[in-house]
Amino acid sequence: TKAVSKCYVQVTGMTCASCVANIERNLRREDGIHSILVALMAGKAEVRYNPAVIHPAAIAELIRELGFGATVMENCGDGDGILELVVRGMTCASCVHKIESTLMKTNGVLYCSVALATNKAHIKYDPEIIGPRDVIQVIKDLGFTTSLVKKDRSASHLDHKQEIRQWKRSFVVSLVFCIPVMGLMIYMMVMDSQVSDAHAHHNMSSEEMEALHSSMVLEYQLLPGLSVMNFLSFLLCVPVQVFGGWHFYIQAYKALKHKTANMDVLIVLATSIAFVYSFVILLVAMAEKAKVNPVTFFDTPPMLFVFISLGRWLEHVAKGKTSEALARLISLQATEATVVTLGPDNVLLSEEQVDVELVQRGDIVKVIPGGKFPVDGYVVEGHSMVDESLITGEAMPVTKKPGNTVIAGSINQNGSLLISATHVGADTTLSQIVKLVEEAQTSKAPIQQFADKLSGYFVPCIVAVSVVTLFAWIIIGFVDFEIVEKYFLVSKSLISAAEVIIRFAFQASITVLCIACPCSLGLA
Repeated sequence: TKAVSKCYVQVTGMTCASCVANIERNLRREDGIHSILVALMAGKAEVRYNPAVIHPAAIAELIRELGFGATVMENCGDGDGILELVVRGMTCASCVHKIESTLMKTNGVLYCSVALATNKAHIKYDPEIIGPRDVIQVIKDLGFTTSLVKKDRSASHLDHKQEIRQWKRSFVVSLVFCIPVMGLMIYMMVMDSQVSDAHAHHNMSSEEMEALHSSMVLEYQLLPGLSVMNFLSFLLCVPVQVFGGWHFYIQAYKALKHKTANMDVLIVLATSIAFVYSFVILLVAMAEKAKVNPVTFFDTPPMLFVFISLGRWLEHVAKGKTSEALARLISLQATEATVVTLGPDNVLLSEEQVDVELVQRGDIVKVIPGGKFPVDGYVVEGHSMVDESLITGEAMPVTKKPGNTVIAGSINQNGSLLISATHVGADTTLSQIVKLVEEAQTSKAPIQQFADKLSGYFVPCIVAVSVVTLFAWIIIGFVDFEIVEKYFLVSKSLISAAEVIIRFAFQASITVLCIACPCSLGLA
């Protein structure tokens, strides 16, 4: 037997099945090449050649002459098949040794490790020489029962339904409580301006008197220092803080535990400080039985949570859309295949149903009318029409006769076909498409990586700026009170200068935190 080596060539510029056929047909004619298999989606050619006659660089050159880009791939490990099995019936370490040593002696098995505790076997093999069914047979012959590790075909990891539900709920809760808070706030603003106008003109009309009264209703103190307005705002704010902000708190806690700061930390900081500050101010006012109602920020958390949770909800809906397409693709894959053994003159000797993962290269697979093709291959016997619209988008069925290639996942229509498997498992066109889409989803655009890096520095910076603002205004206030007085619209006779300064400083620093939350960088 002549020595046969195997190499992989990365091929670029292939657009359709005829490109594949073109490369395969031309290369088979060359001296020293035993076989060639080209996978269109993976852009990869697997070539078996005689190293005495030809070498990989020359093979790549031949493909280049046909008008495609070709580079020899260094790591040829991709071609190894990997098999994960559950082995039952092992009792002790000697069983493990027995299985491992027998498999390692088997021609074509490259690596094997069996774990007694988990009943799992991990096997690497060369699909050219041996296939998964042969490996399973070897283990069965030793007296153990074995089965494939069941893969999760439902693509549940792509499911965003739970997140979508969670953020939608979070958004709705925040919105329900946010609308009345906003209403109250706007109402107060309008009333305040009317009242101040009235004060300015001294002579009040009856309407202005009414306005004054209605604003008085909200300013009316249920308890000393606790106005109706503040009490209502507080009641509306608590559920938002608890239910609307629940997920933010969890995320922020996790982030801080790992000593990182993400947007959630900022949101939680801003809303919690606004909430706690307002709550404390209220308590202080009640303790002092203040005549003037303190200025609170209960309107901040609900509005922030509304914006952010809406953003998150939309983001997950968008992610769900791409994932849905992927899940649909995965569901197109056949789960079982009918493998047949042929005698002379293509006489059917036997057939068995096996898992798709167990189909080996070179197997003859029978596909009945209405059945899905489990693997890529070419027709050995039979004539039929095949619906390949899932891959090509072509609505008309395609005629298949012996020698034509078929694609996994496409649907056989009227005739029964026998096909010889060329690409199985993760090499089929469909698996490659799924892999590409998954990779596209997990890989980040460079700008996104940059933004993530920035937001890592962004959060601590904002917190720092906010603290600086707080102290800066306190200092300015105590040095020159008139500056603060100009901005702080409350009649001074009622509260001390120090309280005005501290309140104003707090207002400014919380404003910095709150504005930074829904900033475009954070949302993006």
